[in-house]
Amino acid sequence: MRGVAELEAVTGKGVAGCARYFEKSSPRQVTLIEREQLLAHAQALGLEHIAPGNARSNIETEGICLSTLLGYHIEVGGALLHVHELRTPCEQMDAVAPGLRALMKDGKQGVIATVVRGGTIREGDPIRSADPSGLV
Repeated sequence: MRGVAELEAVTGKGVAGCARYFEKSSPRQVTLIEREQLLAHAQALGLEHIAPGNARSNIETEGICLSTLLGYHIEVGGALLHVHELRTPCEQMDAVAPGLRALMKDGKQGVIATVVRGGTIREGDPIRSADPSGLV
């Protein structure tokens, strides 16, 4: 995966151009992970950093704890996402850095979301709560 300035989320399908999930009739449509969490994992493994995109997430965030959003709807740019489960890290995480997959557990692996309303998501777009609770 590579970093991009914007992406298009498509209702019920995922991220346009994402071969892993797009149109696969799966609730695994969008993956998100915190940059802060990736930095903590890198430091635990003795690395300076994990480059953007290497953890194979569609969206990398800053300043928000994604695991607290489980069960909620969030707006990111023009898209509305439903955050529904913790991400399950695959063996490719150890190809990024040996031991990374083992660190990605207990809320430290990012989340999976479905696209409820499609739209453009741009780098730097804020994440806002779309639930009455105003959680985010």
